[in-house]
Amino acid sequence: METNEKRFEGVVLNGFLMLFVNLVLTLAFPAMFFYGIVLIDSQWGSPAPYMVMGVLGIILTIILWCGFMMLEPNEARVITWFGKYSGTFAKAGYYWINPFYGSKKLSLRARNLDAEPIKVNDKVGNPVMIGLVLVWKLKDTYKALFEVDTQTMATTAQGQVGTDVKSIMNALEKFVRVQSDAALRQVAGQYAYDDEDGGAGELTLRSGSEEINQLLEQKLDDRLALAGIEVVEARINYLAYAPEIAAVMLRRQQASAIITAREKIVEGAVSMVKMALDKLAKEDVVELDDDKRAAMVSNLLVVLCGDDSAQPVVNTGTLNN
Repeated sequence: METNEKRFEGVVLNGFLMLFVNLVLTLAFPAMFFYGIVLIDSQWGSPAPYMVMGVLGIILTIILWCGFMMLEPNEARVITWFGKYSGTFAKAGYYWINPFYGSKKLSLRARNLDAEPIKVNDKVGNPVMIGLVLVWKLKDTYKALFEVDTQTMATTAQGQVGTDVKSIMNALEKFVRVQSDAALRQVAGQYAYDDEDGGAGELTLRSGSEEINQLLEQKLDDRLALAGIEVVEARINYLAYAPEIAAVMLRRQQASAIITAREKIVEGAVSMVKMALDKLAKEDVVELDDDKRAAMVSNLLVVLCGDDSAQPVVNTGTLNN
């Protein structure tokens, strides 16, 4: 996306050098002013030039003291010249610039947002609770300050417009939180909660975690690009049915699990009965007519598929009785 951010090309001097110069000037100009006072009652010269230069020099040093700035790694200052954007300076260190430049500090470090779960209706209308964790950082300082009304959003409780780095970054975090909420609702509304609600082979919130996270990250990128924010990572970290339907859905899941388990049990029982009959016939252990085979199959299926342990009955007669 197109950006108007540019590097600050104005005069930037070493802060320690200017600190030494300012200290010298801070001592020299007051001394010149007091020297002029001493000359008032003397015949050595006019005191006016010394006093005027001393006063002007003191004013100059006060102005020069306002030009110092310090930046830590992954911090930046947006420089303006009487309201006009002049560039962004992001080199760590101690520097001095023209005091008449305006500057606002911004943090370029990664930030973490753990959004509280929100209630959303999925594709089929079921209310679900869904939350996300987001890692983001500021990429474009021009957009962060001039494309979004960051300073108004950073207004303090006393009605003062926030201009410090903490207020501005908190305002950007509010923007991220609102847009994250909107993106999460948009993505969650496109998919069913699980396979039972969606169609066969259809992507769902539970089964398609990687695909859903990628789509969520893309939606967040699109929304947050307006404020010059880059999404490092976005993931759904909480997913559950809403409390009002959670109990019903739990019973449905339990019933589905019981049915699946029964299908496996019956499938295994039929396989074991077939194996038993084949082995009896192959090894000529006993000859069974159709009625006896049916009775044996019935008994074996009851034993293998029943929930309770089988109670053995000893037949002391013959198979023909």
